[in-house]
Amino acid sequence: MRGCVGERLNHVRRMNSYMLEPIGFIRSTVKGREDAPRQGPEGGPDAWIEIEARFADALLGMEVGHELIVITWLHEAKRDVLKNHPRSDESRPLTGVFYTRSPARPNPLGLHPVTVREIDPPSREDYGVTGGIRRIKIGPIEAFDGTPVVDIKSASTRADG
Repeated sequence: MRGCVGERLNHVRRMNSYMLEPIGFIRSTVKGREDAPRQGPEGGPDAWIEIEARFADALLGMEVGHELIVITWLHEAKRDVLKNHPRSDESRPLTGVFYTRSPARPNPLGLHPVTVREIDPPSREDYGVTGGIRRIKIGPIEAFDGTPVVDIKSASTRADG
């Protein structure tokens, strides 16, 4: 048994990178850092996620009011920062980024707890091709316009999904 675990760990260590493919993109009034609150609940606006058509069926069952975790790739974040002062407040102790919510980190994934506000009905050409849903309005979210979305997960703790 131990050999199997060791083999898997060695295999993982040999891998240099992993590929993430965006499933969609954020469309928001937040255009850059100057527009963004530190966290969504601190004044983040509602925004749309435009889902790539080939992933539209993955939204099946989603309804207005559902709580989600939207996982984004913070494409404008610095990737070489390992320590910082939380909230850029020099009076706070220097802290490793793994213990902060800073966007600057080796793999800049953003985790955004949001609520589904609206689901666009499918356009006429979508019928018969996919489930048809291509845009969902969510919020609040502090992500910049154009931020890649790499996954969406239910925030529910139910065991059925």
